[in-house]
Formats: sequence, structure tokens, C-alpha cells
Amino acid sequence: MKHIVLTGGGTAGHVTPNIAMIPALKEQGFTISYIGSYNGIEKKLIEEMGIPYYGISSGKLRRYFDPKNFSDPFRVLKGFLEARKLLKKLKPDVVFSKGGFVTVPVVIAAKKCKIPAIIHESDMTPGLANKLCIPSAVKVCCNFPETVSSLPANKAVLTGTPIRQELLKGDKEAGRQFCGFTTDKPVLMVIGGSLGAASVNDHVRKILPELLKEFQVIHLCGKGKMDESLKGTEGYVQYEYIKQELPDLFALSDIVISRAGANAICELSALHKPNLLIPLSANASRGDQILNARSFEKQGYSMVLEEEEITDEKLLDTIHKLYADRETFEQNMTNSQHMDSIQHIVSLIQKYSSR
Repeated sequence: MKHIVLTGGGTAGHVTPNIAMIPALKEQGFTISYIGSYNGIEKKLIEEMGIPYYGISSGKLRRYFDPKNFSDPFRVLKGFLEARKLLKKLKPDVVFSKGGFVTVPVVIAAKKCKIPAIIHESDMTPGLANKLCIPSAVKVCCNFPETVSSLPANKAVLTGTPIRQELLKGDKEAGRQFCGFTTDKPVLMVIGGSLGAASVNDHVRKILPELLKEFQVIHLCGKGKMDESLKGTEGYVQYEYIKQELPDLFALSDIVISRAGANAICELSALHKPNLLIPLSANASRGDQILNARSFEKQGYSMVLEEEEITDEKLLDTIHKLYADRETFEQNMTNSQHMDSIQHIVSLIQKYSSR
């Protein structure tokens, strides 16, 4: 029986594509193990699935000054030694990495142990962790056609991003009951990401009284980002993070506001949900979300508002415009050619695990 080690962590976006592939990997007869950080979000998500989970030391590598820049390289080195020891013990045929800083020592250790490692980059430009992993990888799967040209020609493969198939099977009425909503107003879903987007949460809450005149609102606000003062507000529900009921909440939603992380926007596109993207600003990130959002805007899948240009009035107007034009966005997404990413990546994994 073939054995695969999956790795990826830090945010849900570095874990959910791995989760999306698990059923197909099991179907192909793979034994699955997971290497992540000691206490990252990936630990909880993977252990809930009954997959053997192994934690290693993880340090963030930054492009800017931070006191932790002095200690984190030692954490990465420790992570490498732990990953190498684990890989020698587990003896997998192949490693698949979804990115995040915890994956750097795993992918480098895989090369040292002569185990083929395949990595996946969801964003248009590779993040620092994946840049460090590319020399040790046999293939780099990517999500955007634009990414292929910036990668080594012998390694780049356009695969798209694996989407959790259960998201496509939601029950609208079950979602309505879960939220306690009525049928007389459309539903707006706001997604702050697994870590919670404080500024998106704040902007939405500021215009909430106006929004509730026309919409019912589902707010996924992230861990520790609930607003207790809004509990019991009619037509408004807030959750830190939703797992089991998420497909039903998507089925119920007419339009969505989201950050522009690659996995989130690919899920919205696969679900044909008209969306307003508010990318993480270039001041607070490397600007990948802005590139992702502009690509989706260009293809006619999304509207985009950059954080710096948001006012209460502008946000409200854009939401109304999105709802008015929702059928155009739905049609554009329906007409797009979605790749069978899971099948494509699993085929690559099978190819390299047989060598």
C-alpha cells in the first residue's frame, strides 16, 4: 500500500485543499499521515478526520524586521531535524505540501531522504515558504495560468486548487433553519477567513443597521472576533468558524463578501456565488490577495474594493450593485472551465509514488 505524507498549515487555506484530496487519496489506496505545527489550526482539522498527525517545530521567515527573526531560524532548523526523523520512521512514497511555513523543513527533509515532494501554490505569485521549497520539489502545482511563467519550466503544472466536494452539496433549507432566517429577504454571507479579518468585520458591523433593512446576514468573523453586543440581533448571526454546516450556509447565501485568499475565491467560483472581494492590503501582506482579486474581477467573477478606498457609503453601494447584477456574475462563473484539480493532482502523486 502506498503511503503519502501531507503537510500544510498556519491558516485554513493551507489545510483545506489537503482535506479536499483525502477522499480521493483513500480511494486510490493511499495510507495518509500528516505533518504540521504543534498547535496550528491544521492539528484540530486533521485530527478530527482520524488521520495520524505529527507536530514539528515551526518558525516564520519574514521579509521585515522582527525580534523573532533571531529565534525563528533555530525553530526551522529544529523542525527540519524533527521532520527528517519522522520521514525516516514513516517511510512515505511521496510528500504533498500545501504551503505555509511549517512545510519548509518537511519538503527540504524529503529531498534529503530522497522522497519526491510535490508542492502546491494557490496564489498568483509564490509565497516565501514555497519559494524556499521549489528547489527541493519535483513538481509545483499552481492555480493561476499567470503563475506558470514565473516557475521553473520543468516543474510547473497548472492544476487549479482542490475544492472540498462536500461544499457543493449544501442544503439551502437546512441552512435557513440553522440560522433561524426567514424567506422574505436575501442572504449576505461575510467571510473574514479562519484568522478573522478585523477591518472587514468592523466595516460590515458599521453598516449593519442599513444592511439589515434589505438583507439577512451570516457573519463568519474568525476566532475571538465575535461582537457580544450584536447577539440576538434579528436577521444577523455570527460564528467564529463553521465546519459541518458550511455547505448549507453557502447554499443559503445569495451573495458573499470575502477576503481574496486563493482557496476562498476558488470555492466561491466553483459554487457560482456572486462576490465582493476585499483583499488584504499590500501594507499588511505581500500583495498576493490584490493580484488574486484583480484576476477574478477581470474574468467577470467578482467585484473588488480595496481596503484603503472603503467608506460606509461605498461599501453599501457596492453590495447593492453586486446583488442587482448577481445573475451576470453567476453566468460568467457557470461558463468558466473548471479543472478537475483533485484528479489532476492525485494522478501526479500516483506517478511519483510509483517511482
